[in-house]
Amino acid sequence: MNVHTQKYLIDGPVGKIEVALDLPDQTRENGAAPRGMALVAHPHPLFGGTMDNKVAQTLARTLVQLGYVTYRSNFRGVGQTAGEHDNGLGEQDDLLAVLDHMRAQPEHADLPLVLAGFSFGTFVLSHVAKRLTEAGGAIERMVFVGTAASRWEVAPVPENTLVIHGELDDTVPILSVFEWARPQELPIVVIPGAEHFLHRKLHVLKRIIVDAWR
Repeated sequence: MNVHTQKYLIDGPVGKIEVALDLPDQTRENGAAPRGMALVAHPHPLFGGTMDNKVAQTLARTLVQLGYVTYRSNFRGVGQTAGEHDNGLGEQDDLLAVLDHMRAQPEHADLPLVLAGFSFGTFVLSHVAKRLTEAGGAIERMVFVGTAASRWEVAPVPENTLVIHGELDDTVPILSVFEWARPQELPIVVIPGAEHFLHRKLHVLKRIIVDAWR
């Protein structure tokens, strides 16, 4: 992502998980306390999705700018992460292992948590969030981009989840996202003229998130 990104391996349920860590400038340069920590989940690995996907990187970069210690990780079979694609089931266990690793770092163990996902990553994170909250864990906020509601059973999410979708998304038609969001009374922020991967619209995505945090 940038010259300060730290990439390393942690232990997961079926082997090593490749993780990337980015610190806010004020934390990295003078040790100032971050406002929280964030975990970003990437799109479908069988279609080229990795933690270095441009939308995932934009999510991470924006959260770092907002003051969050931000982690990304590769799903099973991607990069240096062990294992094989498990249709989002084992991937949930892996993200929970990454969250355990995040919480094990004493300098930010008690910070508020943000979860952010793109496409397939939203499906996995929705069930991670469900498992976390059922176990008594707290989530400050979630950000979903290209919510994969037409392809997988995305679980209901907290009411303050920021849902962002491209108007012209033909990978996940926006109507399917409305159908998922409607019973939850979740607003959807629509980016006009944007397709699934938000080509030439990443600056708009960043602006929407920053504005939502103001």
